[in-house]
Amino acid sequence: MNKKPVNGMRDILPAEMKIRDYVLRVIRETYRDFGFTEIETPCVESIENLSSRQGGENEKLIFKIMKRGEKLNLQTAQSEGDLVDSGLRYDLTVPLSRYFANHQADLPKPFKALQIGPVWRAERPQKGRFRQFYQCDIDIFGDGTNLAETELILAMSTVLSRIGFRNFNIRINDRRILKAMAACSGLSEDSYDEIFIALDKLDKIGEEGVAKELLALGMEEEAVSRYLELFRSVDGVEGTRAVDTLAASLGGALDPAVAENMKQIFELVLAASTVPFDLIFDPTLVRGMGYYTGPIFEIAVPEFGSSVGGGGRYDEMVGRFAGQPTPACGFSIGFERIITILMENGFEIPGSKEKTALLLERGLSPEKTAAALKDAQQLRAEGRQVLTASMIKNRKFQKEQLAAEGYLDIREYYENPIER
Repeated sequence: MNKKPVNGMRDILPAEMKIRDYVLRVIRETYRDFGFTEIETPCVESIENLSSRQGGENEKLIFKIMKRGEKLNLQTAQSEGDLVDSGLRYDLTVPLSRYFANHQADLPKPFKALQIGPVWRAERPQKGRFRQFYQCDIDIFGDGTNLAETELILAMSTVLSRIGFRNFNIRINDRRILKAMAACSGLSEDSYDEIFIALDKLDKIGEEGVAKELLALGMEEEAVSRYLELFRSVDGVEGTRAVDTLAASLGGALDPAVAENMKQIFELVLAASTVPFDLIFDPTLVRGMGYYTGPIFEIAVPEFGSSVGGGGRYDEMVGRFAGQPTPACGFSIGFERIITILMENGFEIPGSKEKTALLLERGLSPEKTAAALKDAQQLRAEGRQVLTASMIKNRKFQKEQLAAEGYLDIREYYENPIER
């Protein structure tokens, strides 16, 4: 039997499904504790919405859906636009922005949204990254203050703590700081997107590699040198001190309010947090999505070796749907990566119910079957998880399988137990 993923997508076995269900339950309960309200959007969006140049590189990974019925005419089609009118969503942010624009008259202000669901990207599958995967997003619409960023960071760190993570950090930066650093160095504004793509590879190709890529793009060597020196100037400097140091170097290129906003987020999070994690100012943090307009953040778990979630402020996206600017900020947890870490480390669900298996002999009379089922109901009423199943011929193998699944109390029901 072929156990390989289907077209880069995969089946999920029971052991993993139990952990997924538990983690989703923790995520939902925690976010609801912070006042987020769960909503749902369709898996399919119009191709115009998905291709709005807001999704960065992900727009190249859309699973596109052909027109149907009379709308599809293969004989006269001359371009992809004649064939395609929709696609599977590649994240939850674009659909959520469309959702808020359509329903804002019926939603509270500010609106704190919780959305959990599958998304699809036509990319090369690898560890913790699949073509179909779940995202768990929280977003706040209508709040332009840093209370939104603070709440998102506190909620996300609380979720990870409740799942059981202790050794993690949240890195934070601001897209406006990124732009100010490039401007102060004399780099062309028209090349910012290419510059940030190169910078985003810093942890993989190093400073020398980034320099080579920028020079290959036609940047002046002196400007590239000034740019990389700005990052070196705050290397080893922590928190708000790093923000102050960088702001002083940037001078008029950076609005003082941006630096002050960053420092306030630090102060508010550190003052309110009740769980252990490190909040780190990282001027090299880019985030690939083109829709971010302000603070951006990522979660790093050392055991995984890369980020397991991220987000930021995207004040301009809703306006593209609603026709008017709306403050918006969101955070998405890398659900599949979290599950990968838990599975690799032998995670056990805390406080699990005791598990009992009742095995019924095949051909058991209705009376004895009813008695066994009544026993099962009584055990469930006592707080146990109870599985009832017919015996198979190889009872030893069946019991071994049940024991591996945590059913340590196994009871057998026979028509004539004395004969056994």
